[in-house]
Parts: sequence; structure tokens; C-alpha cells
Amino acid sequence: MSAVTTCDNPLCACDPCLCENCGCGTPKISALERRVMDVLWQEPARELTGRDVADALSNYAYTTVTTVLDRLVHKGLVRRRMEGRTIRFTTFGTRGAHTAILMHEALAADHDPVSALVRFAETLSHPQVGILLGVLKALDRNSVKRNP
Repeated sequence: MSAVTTCDNPLCACDPCLCENCGCGTPKISALERRVMDVLWQEPARELTGRDVADALSNYAYTTVTTVLDRLVHKGLVRRRMEGRTIRFTTFGTRGAHTAILMHEALAADHDPVSALVRFAETLSHPQVGILLGVLKALDRNSVKRNP
């Protein structure tokens, strides 16, 4: 294992994270929670108020959106910060990190993860295969550099 300088997993339980590929769990989220996260992930560096998120999700009441934001804080996916009397929200990690954790958990839960991984690879588009191959080559090169 090598030390990771910054862990992108919003639910990493390690302090500091020493995992090569952080596998700390992530909670499942509902469809509405996903919509709220999508709003927050649009501008991950920007803190939004509950009103900002509710305005982006005009089909839902402000109180419903703030309840969902509170749930996401308790699930560890969103952080809140008080600024005077205003509560500001931002995500922990990125959408990609969250998706990667879910994919990792799905493979880990499968009785035949090799078959699941092969089937997943078969569903990738040609550009996605190219990206995956590039990442795998880079990871292989980094592995060789660390383990001469």
C-alpha cells in the first residue's frame, strides 16, 4: 500500500487515507436525493443554499429539498456550513468518485465478479474502451515504477 495524498471518496473512514483504491462504503441514494446531488455536482466548488437547490428543482417544495439536503448531510455525501444565518451546502467528492464507489461495491457483492466485469466491458462504447485501456496502461506503468 502507498499513501494517497488526497482521497476523493466522500465516505473514506481512513485518516489519513492509506488505501490504494479506497473501498470505504457509500450509502444508497433515492431518485430525489440523486437529483439534489446532481444540482450540487454541477458546480462542486460552489456552496449552494437550500433556496439555490430548490430553485433548480422547481417541481419540489423548498421544505422537501431542505429535508433531502439534511438527509444527504447525515449520509456523509454533503457538508453544510453556517454563514451568518444562512446554511450553505457542498458535496464531498465528485460525481465520478461516487459512481466509482458504487461500481466497486456492485462488483464486490457479485458472486462472480469476473463475469460481471467482463460483461460490463462488453457493453462499453469504443471511446470508453479507449479511455479504460489508457487508464489501465497508466496504472500498470505506475505499478512498475513503485515495484522495481
